[in-house]
Amino acid sequence: MSGTFSAAPHGDILHLLVMITVLLAAARGLGELSSRLGQPSVIGEIMAGVLLGPSVLGAISPALAAWTVPQNAVQGHLLEVVGLIGVMFLLVVIGFETDLALIRQKARIAFAAAVGGLVLPLAGGLLLGYLFPPDLIPGSGRNRLVFALFLAAALSITAIPVLAKVLRDLGLMRRDAGQTMIASAMIDDITGWTLLGIVTSLAALGRVVPTAIVQAVLTVVGFVLITAFVGRYIVTRSLAIVQDRMTSENRLLTLVVALAFAWGAFTQALGLEPVLGAFAVGILFGRMRRLPADVPQKLEGLSLGIFGPIFFAIAGLKVDITSLAQPRLLWLTVLVVGVATASKTIGAYLGARYLAGQGHWTALAFGSGLNARGAVGIIVASIGLSLGILGQPAYSMVVVMAIVTSLMAPFALRYVMRRVEPEADEAARLRREETAAGSLVSSIRRVLLPVRPRGGVHGGAQTIEAVLLGHLARDHGLAVTLLSVADREQRAQSADFLNQLEPLFGGNTSVTKRVIEDADPAAAVLNEAQRDYDLVVLGAREVDSTSEALFGGVVDEIVRLVGIPSLVVRGAAVDSDWRPRRIVIPTDGTSYSRRAAELAYAVAEPDALVTVVHVVQSDSSTHATGTDRAATKLEIGRQLTDDLRQVGESLGIATETEVRMGPAPEDAILATARRIDADLVVLGTGVRAASSRLFLGPRVERILSACPCPVVVVNT
Repeated sequence: MSGTFSAAPHGDILHLLVMITVLLAAARGLGELSSRLGQPSVIGEIMAGVLLGPSVLGAISPALAAWTVPQNAVQGHLLEVVGLIGVMFLLVVIGFETDLALIRQKARIAFAAAVGGLVLPLAGGLLLGYLFPPDLIPGSGRNRLVFALFLAAALSITAIPVLAKVLRDLGLMRRDAGQTMIASAMIDDITGWTLLGIVTSLAALGRVVPTAIVQAVLTVVGFVLITAFVGRYIVTRSLAIVQDRMTSENRLLTLVVALAFAWGAFTQALGLEPVLGAFAVGILFGRMRRLPADVPQKLEGLSLGIFGPIFFAIAGLKVDITSLAQPRLLWLTVLVVGVATASKTIGAYLGARYLAGQGHWTALAFGSGLNARGAVGIIVASIGLSLGILGQPAYSMVVVMAIVTSLMAPFALRYVMRRVEPEADEAARLRREETAAGSLVSSIRRVLLPVRPRGGVHGGAQTIEAVLLGHLARDHGLAVTLLSVADREQRAQSADFLNQLEPLFGGNTSVTKRVIEDADPAAAVLNEAQRDYDLVVLGAREVDSTSEALFGGVVDEIVRLVGIPSLVVRGAAVDSDWRPRRIVIPTDGTSYSRRAAELAYAVAEPDALVTVVHVVQSDSSTHATGTDRAATKLEIGRQLTDDLRQVGESLGIATETEVRMGPAPEDAILATARRIDADLVVLGTGVRAASSRLFLGPRVERILSACPCPVVVVNT
């Protein structure tokens, strides 16, 4: 047994380290150069491999190229493993960004483009296969049918990793066309691999076997169904267990990577590519609302910063143009590239244009993007070479085709997509995402909502909390944990109360219910808040300025000590159909009021009117310096409110501004709330140091105690 598990020879390890060093440095360097020239970095990364491989460096200085190209099977296998890790990481990241809801909306377009992008390449590949000279087909042309089918499969496949990287580099991943292209590429890829499985069975058996065809189709269907049901269950349960029961750092990153490799092994066992398994896991985790946003960011850093560039450089490394130097082989290579490009581009164009009714430039974008074969084409060629279906010349032609089409895709997509104007719905969605990027709201995925049993679940803080969180969940969903801290005698009552609360939350909210036995409710909530929550929401009783506690002892302690943003809802009596249609946002230009505005816009009804208020205090210093100072302060106030008005309007929320002057800003804010009959006032603040009492400032506390409508305090 010990002999089967031994380290690679010292020289091979040294060679691997040198190759990785040179490939990574060159790929990142040329990727940077490519970006500065206004092109996607993937072009430079692939070209780094081409320059360091047999096509350029190997032809100029074989001695130097011996250190950048594997010299034996062990070195090749080691480098392939590094490349496999890179492409799997990349596909998980792309899976995170894949919007299944959007793809479902565009399913007809995706399917039409995929069908067109399959039919013509399959036909073109078959025709090419029968035109190839017999001496270039193994077995002197006796296996022409298998050869032609294999070439058809190679031309029909689209490289999801290359397409996804190009879309990211060009900033098109969130465009409707970008998401739909990924869906089309998935259809093409799965169909192509199914056909490839049939062809390899034919090569092994030497004849057409119907059972092999049926088995290949059932394998793909089985993979999709098992992923949709079993895979989703595994991801959901494992995420809950790791997140709730473990505390080690980066445990969720480990979970994502482990399941990506596990599902990759599953797809490999089925005879499909492991990258499909990694992509599927990325999609599943991307739909998990409780997954913290920093997990995709960490994996993205590893993928795009290290492993991805190495993978694309390895793809370029496999190109050997020198093997095609004969005029006959060179012309055949041009023919293969031309047929592959024309059939894919025209086929996808016709499908999107005439089967799905897309405009000229949009349809052309599908043809341009789906044309990339990338490393997937190289993998296909390697399989054909290893099975004896392709000879060395045909193998080199397919590899060159894969690289050339990958280099063409970004140039073509950039040119075409400049002419594709977003439709109204898409433009509005892109504006919302751009505005939300980097905001407090965009980082909220998992919310802790501590509650205690009360007389009823309708009206007051419970209704307000449920409505606000339901609105926050509209675009990307939320995972909400309803937490009740009770003693042994109250467990049943608390569990029943949580069951009554759950229906208040919308379908885009994933609700988890927990009852914890603890004598110290504040300590229990603070301990739970450490488990990857992004926000804690607390309901507060009416504020009593004569009391030692502002909201109550437990709430005050949680707000003071919790290490994440908090939302305190001071509820007034509201109807069960309460909605935030008239909202007041006081602003003083601080980051606190900015965060409050972000939240207010996120929870506002589509037909809401938001009033942004800035009050200039008319104190003695203002009077002493005359009207010029007052005018300056008023102008600053107008700038502050206009800035937040523009944010609201970019989100499609009607926003008005109000700049007032008065001796007591809190009175002016309260007067505005009464004038518009406000449904909600949103205050931004930060916890101020105090010995044992939560202190938000006398003005905030005055608004809390006197406001006629519900008030939300956003503490960041």
